[in-house]
Amino acid sequence: MKTEVLVLGGGPGGYTAAFRAADLGKQVTLVERFPVLGGVCLNVGCIPSKALLHVASVLNESKEVSAAGIKFAEPEINLEQLRDWKNKVSHQLNAGLAALAKQRNVTVVNGTGSFIDATHLQVGSEIIEFEQAIIAVGSRPVKIPSFPNEDARLIDSTGALKLDDIPKKLLIIGGGIIGLEMATVYNALGSEITIVEMQDQIIPGCDKDLIRPLFQKIKKDYANIYLSTRVSNIEALADGLKVSFDGPSVPESELFDKVLVAVGRQPNGGLCDADKAGVVVDERGFIAVDKHQRTTVSNIFAIGDVVGQPMLAHKATHEARIAAEVIAGMKSQWQALTIPSVAYTDPEIAWMGLTENEAKAQGIEFEKAAFPWAASGRSLANGRKEGVTKLLSDKKTGRILGAGIVGTNAGELIAEAVLALEMGANVEDLALTVHAHPTLAETLGFSAEMIEGTITDLYIKKR
Repeated sequence: MKTEVLVLGGGPGGYTAAFRAADLGKQVTLVERFPVLGGVCLNVGCIPSKALLHVASVLNESKEVSAAGIKFAEPEINLEQLRDWKNKVSHQLNAGLAALAKQRNVTVVNGTGSFIDATHLQVGSEIIEFEQAIIAVGSRPVKIPSFPNEDARLIDSTGALKLDDIPKKLLIIGGGIIGLEMATVYNALGSEITIVEMQDQIIPGCDKDLIRPLFQKIKKDYANIYLSTRVSNIEALADGLKVSFDGPSVPESELFDKVLVAVGRQPNGGLCDADKAGVVVDERGFIAVDKHQRTTVSNIFAIGDVVGQPMLAHKATHEARIAAEVIAGMKSQWQALTIPSVAYTDPEIAWMGLTENEAKAQGIEFEKAAFPWAASGRSLANGRKEGVTKLLSDKKTGRILGAGIVGTNAGELIAEAVLALEMGANVEDLALTVHAHPTLAETLGFSAEMIEGTITDLYIKKR
């Protein structure tokens, strides 16, 4: 079998690359190891987790609205029906991708692909000859070798999303985005949650003032949050997993019904024999690329998790378009100034551009404003006043450097800040932009007004 463009991996990066290349007139073959397209994100990641987070939000809101005099009966959770509903969401998108591939005449080959050399890939007994290739093999959850990984009660994010049961006591190892999102889901479904994190804060890398509202909320909701702590051992017993801790003010050990390991993901670059094609793969499994997504082999490109952090679907799709366009002869390269990050927790946290910590480390002089959602009419009407919208700007030019939002729909609201940074906007541009009222979106304009010194929704004493 021969093809002009071979794409290895059918996740968000892979199918986007395949579809874009096909739209540009290329003959495309897409190799995917699973029987459906969508990869980790659609099948065992972003989409099913957001479906469950929606359910968690409804459950939580039904309790919170009691303060307004509206009381619901205790919900009955039909786990089998919930699993089926979650799966239907993914299946609907799977079917859509299959239709898009067919409409574009993209040949889909199911199976695990391994490079033979720089122009041939083997999938089972079939050998595919290609002119150009795009590696989009993604990543997988990190496993700790010393843990009893063969025990079904020790799960990763994929296992957590299967929703086999609702454990009475659940330990989540890792206080990053994945761990906290799963904590949000299982807490709403009735599990008693404990989180253990090696760093001194949850979501390491995010500014502390942004994670503070979330931390204050989950401290009340969860059984325990152990920071600056590591798990030294897990012992599989008949009545549960006995977990030993090493850290300040933590118990020596505790018994849990299930343990979710969410300590990160590792790239799959070493699993497709890319080195046989001459592609350089480092010891961690990452593949280095240039600004055109080209690897060390001129006709082979790589995109997504396998080329480095951040491991985000929206980064992969952007890289996918670049690789496909370069292959088609277009002058395309990576030029994005920022990649937004979102934790779909309750409340949500989103940030983009420079964090305050990064700006300080780089010695950049900046102005900062943090508008409290306790002064937002829409937030108060929603019964959620814990949010904050933070804006950073260059002290001399006023250019937007970064932004962070914590609160309801933060992941949606951050888009305006991303566009502002990409367009080279300054705080005056945001302050003079008329935002609808009452909305959560106007809090970004209020933050800009705080830096400008024109805000009327707060009283800030002049220095």
